[in-house]
Amino acid sequence: MTSTLRTDVLRIEGAADPRGTLPILHGISSWTAEGVGVDEEMRSGLTYGAPHALLPYTRQDDYDRTRTQRELPTVVLENEHLRATYLPGYGGRLWSLVHRPSGRELLHRNPVLQPANLALRDAWLAGGVEWNLGTTGHWPLTCEPLHAARLTAPDGTPVLRMYAFERLRRLVLRMDTWLPAGSPVLYVHVSVHNPSAQETPVYWWSNIAVPQGEDVRVLGPAEHAFHCDYVSDLKRVEFPLFGGEDRSYPGLVTRAADYFLDLPPGERRWIAALDGKGTGLVQTSTERLRGRKLFCWGTGTGGSHWQEWLSGPGSGYLEIQAGLARTQLEHLPMPAGETWSWTEAYGLLEADPAAVHGSWGEARAAAAAALDQLVPPAELKRAEALAHEFGAPEEVLADGSGWAALEIEAGRLPASPLLPFGTPGGEQEPWRNLLATGVLPISDPPAAPVTGPRWRELLEAGAEDWHALYHLGLLRLADGERDGAREAFERSLADRRTPWALRALAFLAPDLGETADLALEAHEIAPSELPLTVEALDALLAADRAQAALELIGSLPATARAHGRIRLAEAKAAHAGGDDDLVRRLLAEGIRVDNMREGEVSLDTLWLAVHPELPVPPHYDFRMSEG
Repeated sequence: MTSTLRTDVLRIEGAADPRGTLPILHGISSWTAEGVGVDEEMRSGLTYGAPHALLPYTRQDDYDRTRTQRELPTVVLENEHLRATYLPGYGGRLWSLVHRPSGRELLHRNPVLQPANLALRDAWLAGGVEWNLGTTGHWPLTCEPLHAARLTAPDGTPVLRMYAFERLRRLVLRMDTWLPAGSPVLYVHVSVHNPSAQETPVYWWSNIAVPQGEDVRVLGPAEHAFHCDYVSDLKRVEFPLFGGEDRSYPGLVTRAADYFLDLPPGERRWIAALDGKGTGLVQTSTERLRGRKLFCWGTGTGGSHWQEWLSGPGSGYLEIQAGLARTQLEHLPMPAGETWSWTEAYGLLEADPAAVHGSWGEARAAAAAALDQLVPPAELKRAEALAHEFGAPEEVLADGSGWAALEIEAGRLPASPLLPFGTPGGEQEPWRNLLATGVLPISDPPAAPVTGPRWRELLEAGAEDWHALYHLGLLRLADGERDGAREAFERSLADRRTPWALRALAFLAPDLGETADLALEAHEIAPSELPLTVEALDALLAADRAQAALELIGSLPATARAHGRIRLAEAKAAHAGGDDDLVRRLLAEGIRVDNMREGEVSLDTLWLAVHPELPVPPHYDFRMSEG
C-alpha cells in the first residue's frame, strides 16, 4: 500500500463548540521553586516570560454537557502500518492513531467531544495528541481551527501541513506531518518562527493521551524526575520509586501528579507507555525537544471523577508529553527573527514484556533497543532533512482564522507561499478600517481585541471615543502598563458608561470593595450577559457581601438562576450568611457547574462545610490532591 491523504468526517457524540466574547484580562503567574535539585537554569526559566495578560484572546466558557451526534471534518493519513486522523478544527489535534495490522488504537481516542475547563481560555478536550504553543497551559488555539493544506514531498509522499499565527506570543507555527509508504512511524515536523524584532518567550509541549491500565508502565531514559503534585514545591526525586510507590505504573498511583523526567545529556529523547505484553505507544524526537513528562489523575475519587467528566465512564487515560524545556512551568527565550524546529515520531513499540516489567534498568534498556529497531536515530534525522525540502501547498483543506492575514496587511507579518493564510474575515473588518482610515468603527459589544505595536500606535494617535479608548486600554494592559490601561478605561467611561470598561476597571481596582461596586454596575447595565453576572457575584462574595449577592440572585430570571455557576454562588452566599439549610437543599437538588475549573475545590468544600460527618459524593469530588 502506498501512503495516502484524504479528507473524511468523524461522527461523534459531542457538545456544541465553546463560545465566549469577554477578553481575558489576567495573565500567568511566574513560578518560584526552592526544592531539592532545582538548578539556576530552571529557576531562570520558571521566573521568565509570564505574560501580563492573556490578551488578545477571549474566554471560551460558554458550553454545556448536552451532547448530540456531530460530524467533524478530519484529515486522514494512512499507510500499511498506521492510520492517523487529525481534527484541523480543534487545534490540529491528532485524534486517533491506529496500528492497522492489529487494529489497535494507540492513543486515548475519546468516545465523546466534551469541553471542560482546563485550558488557558477555559474550554479543553481530552484525548489524542494536543500541540501547545504560547505560555504555560493548554494553548489558546486548542478549540480553534488551524489552516490545513495538502502538499507533496520530493519523494511523492503526501504531506498534511497545519499552520497558525499564535497571537499572544506573535509566533508563526507550522506543522508538517506525513506517513511514508512502509514506515512504522508517523512523522511530525514542527517549526516555530519569531517574526518580531524582539526576543520572545516560547513554550511548547506535545501532550499525548494514551489508555491507562494497571499494567501500563511509562518508560523513559531517566533515573530522576522533577515532581509536582499541585500542593508542594517542585523538587527533583528518584524515579520511578518515590514515596513507597512505583510511579512508572500510573494506574496504581493514588494521587494526581506531574513527573518531569530529567533526561541526562546525550540520551536519546523518547517516552513510551507499554502494557502487560510490552506493547504501546512510543514518542521520540530530535534533540531540541528536550523535556519528557508523565501525568496521571491518580486513582482517588477526585481523579476518577475527572476522567469520567472528560471522557465518560470506563475511559481512563494518562498522558506522556514532550516539550522544549525540562518542565512545563518554564519559558525559553527565543531571539528575534529565529526559527526553531524539530521532528517527532509516533508508533507502536513492541518490547520483551518480561524486561519491560522487570527492573527499571532492564525496562529502559529493552524499550530503548526496541525503539532503535523501530526508528533508528539516523532515520529520524533523514526525516528531518526531508522536511526542510517541503515546498508550497497544492490544495487548501481547511481555513483557520483571518488574524494572520490581517497582520500581513498591517505589514507586521511577512507573506509566504509556504503558508497561504487567506484573507481577513468579518472579525478583522473593524481593524482593517482602522488601517485604511485611522478610525476604529464603534460597535457594541466591542470588536474582538488585538494586540501588537502597530495597533497600539494607531490608537495612541487617534483614540477619541469610548470604543477606541477601551481597546487602547486593553493594548496597554497587554503591555503590562496597568496605570496607563486604567487611564484609558476611565476616559472610555467618561465618554460612555459601558459594562466593558467597568469590567476592566473592576479587574484593576485596588480593593475588593471597589471591584464589587464596578462589577455590579457592569451587570446592571447588561443584565442579560451571564458572564458579567457571574463575575459580579464572585466579586460580591470576595468582598464579604453575601446578602448583596443573594439579592442579586433573587432578581434574576429562573433560567439564569438555574445556571450552575449561579447556583454555586447562591450556595456560597447562603453559607457565608449562616443559612446552611439552604446550602444543603441546593446540594440535594443538584449543582452542576459545566465549566468546573481544574483544581477548583468549591463543591467539595461546600459539602464538607455542611456535611462534616459524610464523605464527599463522587459527583461533587473534583479534588486532585486526595488519595
